[in-house]
Amino acid sequence: MPRPTTAQLVYGSCTVIFSTLAMLLLSQASSVLAIALIAVAAMVLGLLVAVTVPVPTPATSPSSRRAGRSPETVGAGAGAVREPAKP
Repeated sequence: MPRPTTAQLVYGSCTVIFSTLAMLLLSQASSVLAIALIAVAAMVLGLLVAVTVPVPTPATSPSSRRAGRSPETVGAGAGAVREPAKP
């Protein structure tokens, strides 16, 4: 399983904090059971948000990145005819 990115951690944490505050203020919960249920619901919501944040994918393959070639030029030389070197 890949490690979570910084964006996933931030979005998930903010979701937990703000959804917990909103649910506690809107429900005016005072019992321990209600507060515990709200906390669990906020944690599940934060996990759901963190998992659904899109993970950036690299645009180029590692081999072309190491060679310093852009994706447009990787396959450009496959059918090209090379001219012989001039003496």
